[in-house]
Amino acid sequence: MIDFTQSQLERYSRHILLDNVGVEGQQKLLNSKVMIIGAGGLGAPAAMYCAAAGIGRIGIVDADVVEVSNLQRQIIHFTADVGSSKVSSAKEKMEAINPDVEVESIKTFVNASNIEEIIDGYDFVIDGTDSFATKFLINDACVMKGIPFSHGGILRFNGQTMTVLPKQSACYRCVFHKPPPKNMIPTCSEAGVLGAVAGMLGTIQAAEALKFITGAGDILADALMTFDALPMNFRKVALRRNPKCAVCSENPSITELRDEEQQVCDLR
Repeated sequence: MIDFTQSQLERYSRHILLDNVGVEGQQKLLNSKVMIIGAGGLGAPAAMYCAAAGIGRIGIVDADVVEVSNLQRQIIHFTADVGSSKVSSAKEKMEAINPDVEVESIKTFVNASNIEEIIDGYDFVIDGTDSFATKFLINDACVMKGIPFSHGGILRFNGQTMTVLPKQSACYRCVFHKPPPKNMIPTCSEAGVLGAVAGMLGTIQAAEALKFITGAGDILADALMTFDALPMNFRKVALRRNPKCAVCSENPSITELRDEEQQVCDLR
């Protein structure tokens, strides 16, 4: 049990007032660990809201440095951060908004050889990447290690997200099976993305993490939520586990992690 200081009671008062969160829920948040893979358009708002909410330990991993073109949507980075590593920039902002939070920053590319070590010990993972190959890797690693995670993807004015409870709900590979052929789906440099759409989707992913940890409400397990910000339409589609899924079925064909061919945004 955590003995809240007066400052903490004030900081988290709006959580504590919620019937579905309260003191017990806030204690769960302060005792929890969330890993955010990607400090870009999705990871930036997710990281800020997880830190503000009092997630006790937040990991953030990204190999890139901040570029001017990032600033249109990656709100955790400021103009003065251009040229700095994204994880150091993100760590600085998270610790500034909430000194209760311990931030583990990891500057590296996530791949099959290091992802298990990166996510080990965390209660929940947020996928904030822009690579199909990495999304499938995150799914497979989280399923194999039994760690729940939130998938998210954005393009142009659209977003999609689902939450995976390993071996309980449909996983990303149940729905999408394998990465699309190279050059079939446009990258962000080819198609663009409305900056606020990244904020909308990353914030939903943070909410999924907070709800999972506190037990409040229903998470997006066995459901794919999509939205189109142009008409501002949201849609939720029911999913079910694929009994022949290559990774989460009773007899999986994928039993070892592997790196798929990468296709990422190439705008510099």
